[in-house]
Amino acid sequence: MRAIVYDAVGTAPRVAEVPEPACPPSGAVIDVRATGICRSDWHAWRGHDPVPLPHIPGHEFAGVVVAVGSLVSGFSLGDRVTAPFVNGCGVCAFCREGRAQICPDQTQPGFTHPGSFAERVVVRAADTNLVRLPENVDFVKAASLGCRFATAFRALTGHGPVGDDAVIAVYGCGGVGLSAVLIAAALNLRVLAVDPSPAANSLAASLGAVIVHEIDQEADISIDAYGSAATAEASVRALRRGGRHVQVGLMLGDEARAPLPWDLVVSRELQVVGSHGMAAVDYPPMLDLVARGRLDPGLLIGAQIPLEAAGVALTAMDSPIPAHAGITVAVREP
Repeated sequence: MRAIVYDAVGTAPRVAEVPEPACPPSGAVIDVRATGICRSDWHAWRGHDPVPLPHIPGHEFAGVVVAVGSLVSGFSLGDRVTAPFVNGCGVCAFCREGRAQICPDQTQPGFTHPGSFAERVVVRAADTNLVRLPENVDFVKAASLGCRFATAFRALTGHGPVGDDAVIAVYGCGGVGLSAVLIAAALNLRVLAVDPSPAANSLAASLGAVIVHEIDQEADISIDAYGSAATAEASVRALRRGGRHVQVGLMLGDEARAPLPWDLVVSRELQVVGSHGMAAVDYPPMLDLVARGRLDPGLLIGAQIPLEAAGVALTAMDSPIPAHAGITVAVREP
């Protein structure tokens, strides 16, 4: 099959012929119809997140089941599916509790094994990790859900109550941040957004955000969707007393040890939580909103490209200011 492959950290990805993936007994093989190009893929390509080399990136995808293992009972050939970017093992206590996103034995297509910048991709523990798509949710929209959108949905709604009059602050209007803006606006919440990119700010505003340069003790929930010492600290300082900071953006290198204003965390009884994707078991409420038209992830798609161009789109993320706002999705015709 054809796939986008890079041979070493930072080298140009290339289109290559690679062996077809083998289907594990508890897994499934998905014929990829669309796959998102995510900054997490860029982090791996740049060596910030070690992956086996040579490597096929890609972890946001949707497609059709073309093979199932002998131990799979919940899915069949021809099913239209997607999957979270974190795949739980399916047997540990966390997976049994419905918290596969923190499974200690998790796998991740595009990181622990070959990903979805290819004609086909393997999902392990298919009964735990596959998500059946509603008929009226197309592959391109579904591919935009698997990492950034689902992560934002859980970051906003999955860590405690969200009041009807809550103010939401979003730091960083890339894919996760824009998803958080769209979701918060759909829930009729007031959204404040901070980003240095005029294009990102323009799209965030069109989705319902008020664009600001700084926030001071206004937010009930503040999300660092970028991941830096500066944005994490600003997010905490933006909170009202009793507010909740949600760290979604990856904190890598020296940023992983970034300090926070713990005096404010203690004196104002702030919550500080991490958020790492969303388990397949939690997808139905989100997909229901998408299927009923309450949420339209298509509004976040800034560009559609052919699968063969996914490598070029990946390397273009070297630029700190993207050429366009929103999510890029690579589309493959069967």
